[in-house]
Amino acid sequence: MMVSTRGRYALRVMIDIAEHGENSSIPLKDIAIRQDISQKYLESIMTVLSKKELVQGIHGKGGGYSLTRKPSEYSIGEILRSTEGSLAPVACLECGASTCDRAVECKTLPMWGKLDYLISQYLDHIKLDDLVKNSLDEAFKNLDWLKLKS
Repeated sequence: MMVSTRGRYALRVMIDIAEHGENSSIPLKDIAIRQDISQKYLESIMTVLSKKELVQGIHGKGGGYSLTRKPSEYSIGEILRSTEGSLAPVACLECGASTCDRAVECKTLPMWGKLDYLISQYLDHIKLDDLVKNSLDEAFKNLDWLKLKS
């Protein structure tokens, strides 16, 4: 799995809004300057985030973008799936993928399935607020959630 530029930038934008927009909307140009990302490219990312209702845009004077929820209510997995689609490590595990003709006899499918589980659990466990507060160590004090299901 490789996260695209779009996914990485979406995380940066969400963190920026969480840090700077607690009680107001943040103009896109301000985010673009702080994050050193083209405003035009950010517009396409914000369109996706808006459609997924992760942010809301306000037009006109005093407009900009704000989060639709508290930073603690967003998982990193949710944000990345909004821009990346699937986070599955192989195509046969993507949501809606047709069953592979070899699935029954595939010796590697269980391995890929467990990797997919670990990726999802890991990214869904981290909240936007953890990144804003730089508190990943706190988020992972108890690693029981990481145990593989047989």
